[in-house]
Amino acid sequence: MLSNNQLILLSILALTACGGSSDNADSDLIPPPITDQLVRCEVQSNLLQEPSSSNIIFHIEQSYQSLQPAVIAATVNGAESSNYTFNWSQKSGDALVLKSTHSPMLAFTASTSGSYQFELIATGENNSYSAIATIDVIDGQTNQLAIRVDHQVTMGSGVSFRIDTPPSATPENISWCLAAGPDINVDISNLENPLFTAPNVDQDTFAILRASATINGQQSSDDVHILITKEATITSRYFDSPIARTFSYQGSSPYKAILRDCVYSNQLEQSCTIDQLPLIGQESNSGKQQILDRLLVSHQWMGENFEYFLDNLDADSDFATLLQSVTAIVISYDVRPSFYWVATGAIYLDPNDLWLLAEERDTINEAPDYRSGFGNELQFLMPWRYVKNNQYTSYVTPRSTRVNRTPAEMQPDLASLLYHELAHANDFFPRSIHHALQGPTLLDDYETRNSQQLLVSDQLTAKYPLNSAEMTSLANVSFRGESATAQQKSYMPSDISGFFSTDTASDYYAFSTRREDAAMLFEEAMMSHRLGIQRDVGVTDKPEAVSADTITVDWGQRGRVGDDSLQNRAAFVISEIFPELDATTLVKNLPQPIPMAQGATWSENLAISPALKNSVNRAAFTVPADTPAVTLSGSRHQLPVE
Repeated sequence: MLSNNQLILLSILALTACGGSSDNADSDLIPPPITDQLVRCEVQSNLLQEPSSSNIIFHIEQSYQSLQPAVIAATVNGAESSNYTFNWSQKSGDALVLKSTHSPMLAFTASTSGSYQFELIATGENNSYSAIATIDVIDGQTNQLAIRVDHQVTMGSGVSFRIDTPPSATPENISWCLAAGPDINVDISNLENPLFTAPNVDQDTFAILRASATINGQQSSDDVHILITKEATITSRYFDSPIARTFSYQGSSPYKAILRDCVYSNQLEQSCTIDQLPLIGQESNSGKQQILDRLLVSHQWMGENFEYFLDNLDADSDFATLLQSVTAIVISYDVRPSFYWVATGAIYLDPNDLWLLAEERDTINEAPDYRSGFGNELQFLMPWRYVKNNQYTSYVTPRSTRVNRTPAEMQPDLASLLYHELAHANDFFPRSIHHALQGPTLLDDYETRNSQQLLVSDQLTAKYPLNSAEMTSLANVSFRGESATAQQKSYMPSDISGFFSTDTASDYYAFSTRREDAAMLFEEAMMSHRLGIQRDVGVTDKPEAVSADTITVDWGQRGRVGDDSLQNRAAFVISEIFPELDATTLVKNLPQPIPMAQGATWSENLAISPALKNSVNRAAFTVPADTPAVTLSGSRHQLPVE
């Protein structure tokens, strides 16, 4: 995720990430969480070194128990791990779910006791080593504390761990200490989910954190391990904060050697040329294989799930078509929120929308969105949600509950994310102009198009501008962190309802920049057209405790993009981004908006569609226990700078 310093720098450089403009890039962000230096455990602990017949050294735990998160680590004698790629495979024992096979840290949980063997191949620029690690897993104890998940992290990057909290064995009286490694300052305001920044190290260094707790009256503890890796000095003016290690999903990709260097590197000092990394649609053959050749991931499962989505959940080939306007797709555990960036021509996706197995979700960093404190002084909220048949379509199970999810449960969130980010890519470089791009970089073509106001979003604003100066100014507070004026602090929900409902934006986020205006129109229209999923948007009060049951709607609509006043705007964007579609007919066939009940709660306004309207007592409607937390406008996308 881009840091505050990075955002400042990019605004100075007049670059664009996700589309839009920022006149206040040096505004105050939320303060960092309070962290304290973690106390050292009375009993220290270390992984045991186990040499192999090659230059690989395995680092193993002192014992392995079934049903307990575990790790085997590896180093190459005399070398930093950054000089090697790693590839693990299981050779014997009951089949395990392995989701970190390209890391020097292989995390796993064995369901049964027994002997297990793993092969590691470590490949450097001039040499390659292989070795076999063997471990014995014994039967685990009951009431075990479990921390997830052991992993490698680059120095200076964010780290998160999570303690399992099953209802039948909920840990109590949790405490943390440092069992090995350098001093670490940790935010443990949530004892079940500590967060910290990996310290700088002079060489690859192991750190071990230990949690202790009481489970069903019994004391239990668990160690969780990280390998903090030394990385090359950051020289990039673009990615000037530490980022995760990534690799080409397709080992045979013709762009494997340059993909990371061109789109996600702390050494990226200038944009790659179109000759080096063209848009996918500029290739003579631009099918699925070419898309996968441009896929950069931090974990193999991210690429596998993305490929599955293209094969099985893109029936109309919308995403395969829209992806022609990007140079690459980056999916990494440290991307939050998602964004498009014209400096690289790539989209960057938060993998929280791609996981299918609990073990995959375990690998995703939980560092909070840096914008989460913006707009705290305003007296209103503008929540949103996607619904179908009067039910949420977003995945509802919280991170604390470890379950798998189905591809059908993954689809709505990922589809809406892709429609949005790919709308940005096609706003900047629609397929109709690919043949005319001259370079030498995409930034050069962008500057020409921007200076002449040729982007789709520029033309949208020229033809059908938004008019509310109040909403535009408020968007600077909510999405850029500008300080609210006394007048803005005094606005009540009824004021906002008047400003917003009489204008022609589909969402509050549209007022943050013309780029987001176009992307929001496209996203909402396509979700309704292709999936029959409609977007709710509302204006509510702002009680001290915010939940779907506590916020009260002053004004709201379901399917606002179908409103007559928005149809010309939506049709224009769709026709420019996706000319194969009959945009005018598409928009006319969208369902008419359904008004929300003023004075009812956000949850009570869930059951307003006609199919269930007469069979559900709206006033008595009870939201299911796993209803998602209230989501606010702009929460899933990083505000661009330009």
